[in-house]
Parts: sequence; C-alpha cells; structure tokens
Amino acid sequence: MSTFSIFIALIIVVCFLLVLVVMVQNPKGGGLSSSFGGGSQQVGGVQKTSDFLDRSTWILASLLLVLILISNVTLSPGNTSQDSKLLQEGATQQTIPEIIPESQEVIPEEIPEIPEIPVPEEN
Repeated sequence: MSTFSIFIALIIVVCFLLVLVVMVQNPKGGGLSSSFGGGSQQVGGVQKTSDFLDRSTWILASLLLVLILISNVTLSPGNTSQDSKLLQEGATQQTIPEIIPESQEVIPEEIPEIPEIPVPEEN
C-alpha cells in the first residue's frame, strides 16, 4: 500500500469524524451540553461539552487541511508528463491518414451568383 493510499484513508476517517462532530453541535448554543442539562450553574463536566466540540471541530478541520497538503506531496512524480503517449512515441505522424491523395487535385465548384431581385418602389 502506498503512502498516498494511507493518507487518503486518513482523510476519509477525519472527514467522517468532522461530520459527526459538526452534526452533534447545535447552532443555537444548546447542542450536546443542553441535552445533559448543562446550564451555567454546573461547575464541571457537561458545561465544557460545547467548548470540547468547538475545539475538536477546529482540530479536525486543521488536521484535514494538513493531511490534504501532505498527501499532495506524496503523489508519485512518475507520470508528470502532460503529453499523451501518442505524442511521446511519435505515433501521430504514422496514424494520421492521408485525406487527399497527392495525385488528385480538388477543384472547388463555382458557386452560382444569386440574382438580384428588384424591389418595388413605394409611392
């Protein structure tokens, strides 16, 4: 298994975790902490749940960005040529068929002129 494949697998796992963390959060501030009765009266535990979810979102998003950048570096540079194989092998000159044989000349037919139609004058 190549290192690029390993990074792709890690990226997929981080994306899945990021989706889960974002889905657990509530945009109004309630989220997981409100379902456990987390109010401002609690000293520890559930009160810190929204802080944990917020921090884990930023950490996972940063980790995703770093993994994507590192996976780009690990791409194999073996096939960096942008030319096709046909151009590299010089096969284009051999595969292009002759459209017009050299012995025959193509004589274009004359295009007949369109006669002018007289326009009646208005009084």
